[in-house]
Amino acid sequence: MKKTILFSMLAACSLAGYADEGMWMLTDLKKQNAAVMQDLGLDISIDKVYCPDSISLKDAVVHFGGGCTGEVISAEGLVLTNHHCGYQYIQQHSAVEHDYLTDGFWAMSREQELPCEGLTITFIDRILDVTDYVQEQLKKDEDPEGLNYLSPSYLSTVAKRFAKKENIKTDDFTVLELKPFYGANKYYLFVKTVYKDIRMVGAPPSSIGKFGADTDNWMWPRHCGDFSIFRIYASKDGKPANYAADNVPLKVKKHLAINMNGIKEGDFTFVMGFPGRNWRYMISDEVEERMQTTNFMRDTVRGVRLRVLGEEMAKDAKTRIQYAAKYASSANYWKNAIGMNEGLVSLKVLDRKKDEQKRLLAFGDETGNESYRQAYESIKQIVAKRHDAVYHQQAIYEALMLGTEFSKIPDTDKLLEALEKNDKKGVKAAITALQEQGKKFFNKDYSTVVDRKVSKQLLALYAQLIPAGQRISIFKVIDGQFAGSTDAFVDACFDRSIFRSSKALAAFLQNPSADKLKKDLMVQYAKSVKEGYKATDEAMKAETNAYNRAHKTWVAGMLALKQKEGKAIYPDANSTLRLTYGKIGSYEPADGKEYLYYTTLKGVMEKEDPENPEFVVSPKLKELYEKKDFGPYAMADGRMPVCFVTATDNTGGNSGSPVFNSKGELIGVGFDRNYEGLTGDIAYNPQLQRAACVDIRYVLFVIDKYAGAKHLIDELTIVR
Repeated sequence: MKKTILFSMLAACSLAGYADEGMWMLTDLKKQNAAVMQDLGLDISIDKVYCPDSISLKDAVVHFGGGCTGEVISAEGLVLTNHHCGYQYIQQHSAVEHDYLTDGFWAMSREQELPCEGLTITFIDRILDVTDYVQEQLKKDEDPEGLNYLSPSYLSTVAKRFAKKENIKTDDFTVLELKPFYGANKYYLFVKTVYKDIRMVGAPPSSIGKFGADTDNWMWPRHCGDFSIFRIYASKDGKPANYAADNVPLKVKKHLAINMNGIKEGDFTFVMGFPGRNWRYMISDEVEERMQTTNFMRDTVRGVRLRVLGEEMAKDAKTRIQYAAKYASSANYWKNAIGMNEGLVSLKVLDRKKDEQKRLLAFGDETGNESYRQAYESIKQIVAKRHDAVYHQQAIYEALMLGTEFSKIPDTDKLLEALEKNDKKGVKAAITALQEQGKKFFNKDYSTVVDRKVSKQLLALYAQLIPAGQRISIFKVIDGQFAGSTDAFVDACFDRSIFRSSKALAAFLQNPSADKLKKDLMVQYAKSVKEGYKATDEAMKAETNAYNRAHKTWVAGMLALKQKEGKAIYPDANSTLRLTYGKIGSYEPADGKEYLYYTTLKGVMEKEDPENPEFVVSPKLKELYEKKDFGPYAMADGRMPVCFVTATDNTGGNSGSPVFNSKGELIGVGFDRNYEGLTGDIAYNPQLQRAACVDIRYVLFVIDKYAGAKHLIDELTIVR
């Protein structure tokens, strides 16, 4: 982008928050983005951000648990991420006797750091453009259905071939990931190191880390300290290892310096992280489909589920802790769906998509390339044809798979098969497997009382949403045996099934019966849900395959058009490491309304509501505020900063991402987007989209002054 174009774009923005649309591949930064970033204010070499041949900032950015981002902030493996990213593990370690969700948790020594079963932290070692190699393999390998170009299993095989050819060694901790980009017009291979001994070090109470909860979620202004801290452990020789008591903190090759000097309007920032999914290359018909299916179901079904969960959680502390993570996970994209649909209408995104389509179709006509128009017409026809199947699939997924927990009881098919064959050895093996799977299902965070109440609501809702002749097969049982009463069916499940309790399962496994298994209502229900979902997949399999081929052509056309127009290009997000940049800035969400780019602790006190659990302020935080005991973390005017917004192109998966200043120093932790920017997954709006971030000074203040964990501050590299 030329400077003249850049400056005219800057002038067009009403306030200082300039944003450059794009979730950029690190491999393309030097060619595509370095000049623009430096014009905007980047004050270090792009090689210090990412360099394939040496250590760079990239080496301190990690994939946290597979769904979030984190950053390494000490030489001994401390990792900073969001409170909501660590929430599942904070909840797992919580109980009524030690409620870390309510009270927070701080390990005052290494011995007190808590192992987190199942949590991984992944480093990206190398990123390789293997497009030519993959295309060679596609040409030579048999592909009867023409699906290899997107098949994860096929691409995994190709990755192994490439690794063998290039002598890249893999094991349980060094893994490969080969993914298609730009609709499978390019391919990149990621070589990753996975650490599996991760321990919880610190988390503020939810009254800080989750302040504002659902009311403030996806909103600005925000006032939450959305952070938590973990540590990577390794074997004594510094290698990745499974959990062992004598493992030691990892000596990392790169950790971030933290800048405490603060921020101001117009400061350049950049963010690295692992954005999950977006769909910038959709046509307008696909946007309408998203609004009417996925977003509609999330809004409708999750609203009901959250209401029932909230009522049950309010009754006692045990249930609140049991369902805290499940509630938070469901609520997050419930509000996202509502806000996205509102924004798609108010911001006239469909009109913008139609204009984009016209430009590409005209470009195809000008260049004599008919494939773009053919792809466009194919996508339109496919979307229309698959609409009912997508709608039904989303209803099954939201109401029955996610909503009714007993749809996930252990599979009993192997036991039934062994019983019918009188295979004693097979029966014994199946019983052993079911005993282990039963322990996982009847875990400490499952309540049959809650599941029964939620399931009654959601089965009835599913029946309202889906016409009788189209419902999954279990409704033949509901209609035939229970006169169509979903409530009576659910009660029968929880009163009579072998999965009604862990004791009932254990008793059945003492003397298993094939006849009892076949008649068990929960077993029938779980099987019906799985088969129903699979049937919707099968119903649109041909459309899905045709769509993927048409989408590949359409995206190729968009890339060609962007190149003709002199625009840099980037692929849709797919949970791979990306970089985005922009400037800190206030914004105007509506006429006569302006939101500042920062918030302070004063706002926490103004929002306090002791009667509302979302807005409780802890006495200690209030005391620190009243005494203005902010230590060295206050702003120049004495106020305590909490959050800020910057105009970077973020989405889900960027949660926990490091926010860097112009020198590559950590100034904040990204945790959310603003409500006006929720359409960004489909269409980016530079004037309105903002990333909400915790100011690093608030993080340090909470660790030091609130928690008294000065030993953690001493581990950090701080620029004052």
